[in-house]
Amino acid sequence: MKNVGKYTRQYFMPPVPSMKWTQKEYVDKAPIWCSVDLRDGNQSLIVPMSLEEKLEFFQYLCKVGFKEIEVGFPAASETEYEFLRALIEQNLIPDDVTVQVLTQSREHIIRKTFEALKGAKRAIVHLYNSTSVAQREQVFKKSKQEIIDIAVFGAKMFHQIAEETGCHYQYEYSPESFTGTEMDFALEVCNAVLDVWKPTRNNKVIINLPVTVSHSMPHVYASQVEYMCDHLNNRENVIVSLHPHNDRGCAVADSEMGLLAGADRIEGTLFGNGERTGNVDIVTLALNMYSQGVDPLLNFQNMPEVVSVYESMTNMKVYERQPYAGKLVFAAFSGSHQDAIAKGMHWRAEKDCPHWTVPYLPIDPKDVGREYDGDVIRINSQSGKGGIGYLLEQKYGFHLPPKMREDFGYTVKSVSDHAHKELSPAEVHDIFQKTYVNIDADIKLMDYHVKRNGDFHVTVTLEINGRTKEIDGRGNGRLDAASNAIKHNLGIQYTIYQYQEHALEQGSTSQAAAYVGISGKDGKITWGVGIHTDIVTASIMALISAINRMPQLPVTTD
Repeated sequence: MKNVGKYTRQYFMPPVPSMKWTQKEYVDKAPIWCSVDLRDGNQSLIVPMSLEEKLEFFQYLCKVGFKEIEVGFPAASETEYEFLRALIEQNLIPDDVTVQVLTQSREHIIRKTFEALKGAKRAIVHLYNSTSVAQREQVFKKSKQEIIDIAVFGAKMFHQIAEETGCHYQYEYSPESFTGTEMDFALEVCNAVLDVWKPTRNNKVIINLPVTVSHSMPHVYASQVEYMCDHLNNRENVIVSLHPHNDRGCAVADSEMGLLAGADRIEGTLFGNGERTGNVDIVTLALNMYSQGVDPLLNFQNMPEVVSVYESMTNMKVYERQPYAGKLVFAAFSGSHQDAIAKGMHWRAEKDCPHWTVPYLPIDPKDVGREYDGDVIRINSQSGKGGIGYLLEQKYGFHLPPKMREDFGYTVKSVSDHAHKELSPAEVHDIFQKTYVNIDADIKLMDYHVKRNGDFHVTVTLEINGRTKEIDGRGNGRLDAASNAIKHNLGIQYTIYQYQEHALEQGSTSQAAAYVGISGKDGKITWGVGIHTDIVTASIMALISAINRMPQLPVTTD
């Protein structure tokens, strides 16, 4: 591409090696979660949420399990000020939930922020100012010391106003544009703020290290976070928080590696909504932990509901391939994938396996409110016999013989291919019924009687091309006797290749399904299915269905 020379690295590695995080394998416990959907997420919407929508969304975030929720920048927007007051005055903040508000390091803004919080039982007041080289040089045109002075001024104002008002809340500081700041300078600013706030075990301070703009690969951010964790003053009384944005598509990886590096807390949004490419996607991050056997302490058991609420509140859409949440993320169209999933499901049931190891599915879709028959096995022209058979089994209770699965698979793929569309489970079931079940086009079963005297003697009454005919046959079983009657009296030559039966439902009025495959002179296997409350009737109907489906069926009524 042209102009590549105009770009250069804008990040800074720590001045000392910071790589201990590489020795850790995975994140072994949930961080403190802080939703910023109502602030960072809301400000990035084309049409920001109304007061009523924000109130509804806040309550849903509480339902999901967030214990810290950033509700806005009350000094910067009348709507956000009114929203915070409504939460407090209407007593909508649960006792175990802490609201968080954002403020710049300016006295009148800080004062209005504390005013907006009056009456809140618990709150985090979040102070920030930019520290990066680009911001210092281009936007604020200030020296490093002047940047430190801004941060320290705001930190002191917090104490002063708290003493004046008697409102004592938890404090948070962010060196905004942290990832574009020299690490030793970022540390100096944060430590200057900590020296003012003097955190204690019972009054911890949050130091938030935002990926305001993503400049590097995730391992660089992890090293930056580890450096800060190792050198912050009073670290045991500091909660290190991360706020990754997704400019390079690395927000989830930044967060996971940052947690390995010592961070305690994550600020993010549902599905990654936020400025530009968005914030870190908390749904993905939490369920990544879940897939490793770590409880994320957030409830995403009804993912369709989470998606619906999010889309309704934000007018944004969750992409079909969004991890864990998109409509297609568990879907398998490929025949080989479907076959592996179906076999994995059966293996899991047979072995009573306590752990989830099904091929192609990182978590059990049911654990997030999804269904196997509509969400996992999806049928189109690329689908295979295993998936199609598994869908019929799970949704409708049909256990097709393996060879019949193959035959039906080709039938379904042909329909999908010619229609150029995906087929719903109902459409697949309809094709199955019309193709195989109780087919009576040329020959129709009217009645039968069975006698047994050593072997079986069956009298079958048929309607053949509109004419009634009664035929007899003997055999070593009821189906064998009925088959011999048909072959000897109607001049049809075939061999029964396979017979299989099972109950479709439980109870006294349950139906039975019978499957018959017959082989003609050419060796081609033709399948038929019979469904009836009586298994013998079902088996004879399956045989007649197969015969009716034979190519160039020769039938005589003489």
